[in-house]
Amino acid sequence: MSKPFASTPPPPYYAVIFTNQLSSNDHGYADTAEAMAALAATQPGCLGLESVRDATGLGITVSYWRDEASIQAWRDNAAHAVARQQGRDTWYEHFELRVARVERAYDGP
Repeated sequence: MSKPFASTPPPPYYAVIFTNQLSSNDHGYADTAEAMAALAATQPGCLGLESVRDATGLGITVSYWRDEASIQAWRDNAAHAVARQQGRDTWYEHFELRVARVERAYDGP
């Protein structure tokens, strides 16, 4: 990602929080993750995303969306569905996904 923080509008909007642990078989993961981030950014209703991964393979990606319909459309995207299945089958030891409505947001220095 080129920017560390997503530029989001004033709330309310939605956050999809994807926490995952990579398996030892992560061949092709980085390229696919980069492609999915770029694709998500082009989807109607996508407000941006933030993503980090530590040296142990623990990663957290938070994507921000205008509304739940936009989240559902992203979930239904064919390329995203293929990547999700690859993640389940190969790349992730474990993952959790949470969807939250952002009511307040603050920033600082």
